Amino acid sequence: MKRVSASLLPPIALDAGRGVPIYRQLADWFRRAIVEGQLRPGQRLPSTRALAGELGVSRLPVLGAYEQLLAEGYLETFTGAGTCVAAAIPQGATGPARRRGRVAAAAPVAAGGRRVAARAAAMAGPPQTWLESQGAFRVGLPALEQFPHGTWSRLLGRHARQPGVDALVYGDPMGHPPLREAIADYLRTVRAIRADAAQVMITTGAQHGVQICAHVLLDPGDSAWMEEPGYPGAHQALAAVGARAVTVPVDAEGLDVAEGIRRGPGARMAYVTPSHQFPLGMTMSAARRMQLLQWASREGAWIVEDDYDGEYRFGGQPVTSLQGLDADARVIYLGTFSKVMFPALRLGYLVVPRDLVPAFRAAREALDTCSPMLPQRAMADFIREGHLARHIRRMRALYAARRAALLDAIGRHLPDRLEVVGAEAGMQLAALLPRGVDDIALSRRAAQEGVSVRPLSQCYYGPARRDGLILGYGAVDAPASDEGIRRLARCL
Repeated sequence: MKRVSASLLPPIALDAGRGVPIYRQLADWFRRAIVEGQLRPGQRLPSTRALAGELGVSRLPVLGAYEQLLAEGYLETFTGAGTCVAAAIPQGATGPARRRGRVAAAAPVAAGGRRVAARAAAMAGPPQTWLESQGAFRVGLPALEQFPHGTWSRLLGRHARQPGVDALVYGDPMGHPPLREAIADYLRTVRAIRADAAQVMITTGAQHGVQICAHVLLDPGDSAWMEEPGYPGAHQALAAVGARAVTVPVDAEGLDVAEGIRRGPGARMAYVTPSHQFPLGMTMSAARRMQLLQWASREGAWIVEDDYDGEYRFGGQPVTSLQGLDADARVIYLGTFSKVMFPALRLGYLVVPRDLVPAFRAAREALDTCSPMLPQRAMADFIREGHLARHIRRMRALYAARRAALLDAIGRHLPDRLEVVGAEAGMQLAALLPRGVDDIALSRRAAQEGVSVRPLSQCYYGPARRDGLILGYGAVDAPASDEGIRRLARCL
């Protein structure tokens, strides 16, 4: 059996006035902790001498408790390892149902379980069957094998070796100032963002940014426009604050603003992905951008612009951001390094109107204080020294080639089964399936074949108008694309 290293025990409360011998109290406590999972199989326990010293009691009752539990099969002893929790709980022992104490039997429960808040149930999304495989077309993965690991390791090491006291304490809730300055300079240059470092907040990714926006901008019961189909994480962020989603359809020009006004005239916020609509991939037209900005200014509403992969556009330069066109400071701009760096980095950013900075700072302090300092420091250097710009240039060319390889494979193996849409930007494309094909069932079958395809229907808040697949190609080279489409053809 694997030995689990010794760790601190949960608090043990002994009462000499109970009339129950100390060794019995100890044995009862250990028995409950083992049955209820507080102590794990194989976990090493303190020596009797050490535990007696911690509890301030004689060693004899501790010895008595250990001997009783050894006899009952709850503990085991091993040469050189001391006393450990047994690998198997003795027959007849039960789990949490045997806990002593009053049980609130009349409490309402969620379907299939104990009581949770209705908001928690609303945040739960559908099963993500497409995550069951790590194979071709996993959405959201960049070309990790092309990342400059040596450069990044050197920058991390630079700050890890000599971190300084300010890197070891709580950081600014808005983020590391040099990183905020580097991001502001970068966004002004490549995305035409109009802001300075004081308006930049560092987050732990795009989803975290949407959650902060929802907490700051919406009250329970407020409504917000959501693209349909759209990013499921935005719906979860709304549910977390008790807000109501108003789904607004998208067409070839992006979000249908007129339809949004008809469906949700009193909306307090609109969440959009204008540069590369998720998941269908179109770019919001200039006319729709102007309509959306005019609506927000007229109604006093807010726009959250999620620019999750705006760096990667293949038909020319990246499109100017919505925030850069905003004359009334109604846009909160959201970005992430998950696509240009790697997902596990967990760094993103918000650019907020100047007068909202205090509210966003307060929300950040209340939710999770600050982001980890070491990766922020390394990221600031990565941008300042030009590594980010070089990496993006290389990846833009690579993703264009991988997109072409995927389109070629679809054209050869599934020319009449997949209708590709939105292939001009980003690291994924959407493909519509023939009528009557269940994309969720297909994604499950594909996962069994080692192919990861995300069902388009899961991006609809209401009934799906069309089944399809979202195919990520950022981490898939040409041979893997060809093989993946071959397997997908077999599944179809």
